[in-house]
Amino acid sequence: MKLYCIPILICFFFLSCDKKSKIEGEIDEISVNVKVERFDKAFFESTPNDLEKLKKQYPLFFPEGNEDAVWIEKLQNPLWKELFVEVEKKYANFDVQQEEFKQLFQHLKFYFPETKTPKVITVIGEMDYNNKVIYADSLVVVALELYLGKEHRFYEFPKYIKQNFEPSQIMPDAVSSFFRSKVKPNTEKSLLSKMIYAGKELYLKDKLIPNATDADKMGYSPEQLKWCEDNEQYMWEYFIEKQLLYNDDVKLAGRFVNPAPFSKFYLEIDNESPGRVGAWLGWQIVRAYMDNNESNLATLFDLNAKEIFEKSKYKPKK
Repeated sequence: MKLYCIPILICFFFLSCDKKSKIEGEIDEISVNVKVERFDKAFFESTPNDLEKLKKQYPLFFPEGNEDAVWIEKLQNPLWKELFVEVEKKYANFDVQQEEFKQLFQHLKFYFPETKTPKVITVIGEMDYNNKVIYADSLVVVALELYLGKEHRFYEFPKYIKQNFEPSQIMPDAVSSFFRSKVKPNTEKSLLSKMIYAGKELYLKDKLIPNATDADKMGYSPEQLKWCEDNEQYMWEYFIEKQLLYNDDVKLAGRFVNPAPFSKFYLEIDNESPGRVGAWLGWQIVRAYMDNNESNLATLFDLNAKEIFEKSKYKPKK
């Protein structure tokens, strides 16, 4: 690099930092009222005599067709009671998470002014790890039994799944659920389209939870993130050499985009690699597009993968 370019790059860096600081300052001034209701505590600290009152207060969690005996059995079941004790140990105080939700909702109000500030309700559910957080317009439901820490004795799941059962994943999971409610599903079949759709979701995390680490946004360990950063050029060359980007083989999403213990290059490096490396590369492409184009989130979400890729001028870091 020629020496006279360095001052210009430094100026651009500080201008970018000033812009980010100004935006974050504006966001910090946005007023939101975060209401958290602990349905998990209300339910498991009640008695059968309290059931009718609970059903009136939380009708969403008492679907029709279930007799009261179902709920009474759950209240009195030793396994459910033990699970509640463990959740209570971890989340007797929810103040940290409430403040994180406040910051998230402030960012949502900034980027999506029409968005309502939802009520947060905590529950203890059936360990459905595909629905750890559900963002539904005026309501966010958080299943606390899935955030007890990856080493908790209750978890009999594969390592790549339970590694995200940490408190630090509540906000990234909330953004993922919001993304699915806001952005229409990807209907394109190419691997590139799936990579960039995942990249859009991750870029939304950049904007809505900027204080989260890239590892937490991805659901990676720091070591897994570093593997991707160190092997970015190698992975990209592999995708180009194998002509995978515009390939619509349905198996490619499972190999490179969907959650998995590792990515499947069918090479010796497979066991070293984390899953979802295609999603990580899609994220870098989306970041490059947003850096190199005058665009906003609404425009980004509407654009197809081919246009984002071509206008991104993406080049992997060596």
